Amino acid sequence: MLACSGPSTVVFDPRLTEYDFGVGHPMSPVRVDLTMRLAQELGVVAGPGGLRQVPAPIASDDLLATVHEPALLEAVQDAGRRVRPRLDVGLGTDDNPVFAGMHEAGAHVVGATVEACRQVWSGESLHSANITGGLHHAMPDRVSGFCVYNDIAVGIRTLLDQGAERVAYVDIDVHHGDGVEKIFWDDPRVLTISLHETGQVLFPGTGFPQDLGGAGAEGSAVNVALPPGTSDGGWLRAFHAVVGPLLREFAPQVLVSQHGCDSHADDPLAHLMLSVDGQRAAHEALHDLAHEVADGRWVALGGGGYELASVVPRSWTHLLACVAGTPLDVQTATPGAWQEHVQRLLGQVAPRRMTDGVTPAYRDWALGYDPDTWLDRAVQATRVAAFPLHGLDPQPW
Repeated sequence: MLACSGPSTVVFDPRLTEYDFGVGHPMSPVRVDLTMRLAQELGVVAGPGGLRQVPAPIASDDLLATVHEPALLEAVQDAGRRVRPRLDVGLGTDDNPVFAGMHEAGAHVVGATVEACRQVWSGESLHSANITGGLHHAMPDRVSGFCVYNDIAVGIRTLLDQGAERVAYVDIDVHHGDGVEKIFWDDPRVLTISLHETGQVLFPGTGFPQDLGGAGAEGSAVNVALPPGTSDGGWLRAFHAVVGPLLREFAPQVLVSQHGCDSHADDPLAHLMLSVDGQRAAHEALHDLAHEVADGRWVALGGGGYELASVVPRSWTHLLACVAGTPLDVQTATPGAWQEHVQRLLGQVAPRRMTDGVTPAYRDWALGYDPDTWLDRAVQATRVAAFPLHGLDPQPW
């Protein structure tokens, strides 16, 4: 990973764990608690050379309304007060059950992401993270896919309102970043790139190579629809074949990235096969691209990830270490006190090290592609559809 200097922060308040759909829901706030505990015990947060923790404000209704319809805000507030479904906006489903105070909890997540964006755009921080953010499915007029409000879109909107002319958004969650893409579909100032398991088999069923942005913004949306079973080598091959060339051409002033770690082989809700080591390589690659194309200005957010103890805390602690500019050695042992906490809390044996024992490697796209493989066909379809709209040659040779 490229060396970097400059202040870096994590925006966090323990009350952010109040974003909680209840017992049995996959998106348990336990994953956030375990991540912050692990990061703190390893010195990634608040340790020497680690991230400075800054408070997370709660977004106002006016701020939320820069992206969301007033009717949605009213419906979420009503549902959270009365704890009753509002199916007209997607509240009360298995994915999005109603919970008391959900408006305030969702607004808190948005406020944290907006603060991370402010930190970076103002220059107070070179990099800033909000691991509770990354709620990329929320739409202007409805909740969706565990996401009440779209903190990412509100954060990007604030960057634009504060004078940013080009913002790049890279989404590496296993699910397509449909909400962010839709909100900026017609805005050529925002480049959205999503790498995800194909919508042929996975929620939300969208995000294909031909989805390229609206009139006047053609090429502002880019999608890589990966086949089920894609592992570290194939995923990193796809990432480097698409993301780097597009970011270099677009030259964003800020890079915003979503780091859902539900691409892991052990995640219960999807079918990709990445390791924590492969995810760490992705975090490092995005860090380095921020330095290469955006003078280091990087906002890093959480997202999906539902293997609560063995995957999410390790992957996101590696992410936070990258944000701090001090990546962890993969052979680092997880602290004994953290392991004991996992055992007490979940009755599970915690991982002993920060690695899955894998060394991620990939074949560079410039060496050619194999049209007989689903992965390479998927990558080439994205390059053929999107690259010419950016003045790039989709052929690597």
